[in-house]
Amino acid sequence: MPNAKLRVSIPDAAWIHDVSTEYPDAVLRVIGVLSSDESGIALLEIRTPDPVPLITHIEQRDDVTDFELLWKHDETTIVQIETTDPLLLVPVLKAGVPLRTPFEVVDRSAVWEVTTSSERLSELGERLDGAGIGYDIEYVRSEPSNPADRLLTDRQREVLLTAATQGYYDTPRGSTLTEVSESLGISKATGSDVLHRAEGTVLTWVIEEHLTGSEKAVR
Repeated sequence: MPNAKLRVSIPDAAWIHDVSTEYPDAVLRVIGVLSSDESGIALLEIRTPDPVPLITHIEQRDDVTDFELLWKHDETTIVQIETTDPLLLVPVLKAGVPLRTPFEVVDRSAVWEVTTSSERLSELGERLDGAGIGYDIEYVRSEPSNPADRLLTDRQREVLLTAATQGYYDTPRGSTLTEVSESLGISKATGSDVLHRAEGTVLTWVIEEHLTGSEKAVR
């Protein structure tokens, strides 16, 4: 059963292409999607110090028929958006490929990870081609049997290892978050978000696999 990672170019007419172009420093994560041929609903997490201009920009688009602000705390905002033209999601729907969420939108591209049959993966490629949507396949590989191999995404692994190599976790620190992010060619906000999620995933795994087990053994 193949696991694939694709970097899909978002069509120019899509609302999220417009948003990622106008606000390149904002971290956009699609944390849930629901789609049909005629409409699409997205649950979107936005990380930016000032989300108001971005939110206003989305609300004013003609293809956005419904907009709800669900949650706001510090620099994180979660909104639900309904659109009449889900250009990016229709090929996925027609190919019958479950789209793994959350996924990031970076530089007018969506980074997808999918696990499906070879036939459906091939059909997804054909559907994207038919819709005129460009994409690059970063890898296709067998789904790993070891859960630890699935802990981090490639991006999370890259940022975490770069931070460690550059002395970010040394005492005193050998590098700052800004320096780590610049070396990877990403914004500080993106670096912070990816690193925070990687650290949280690794810490949760260590607690569940090691510390929790040790406590139970003592009891």
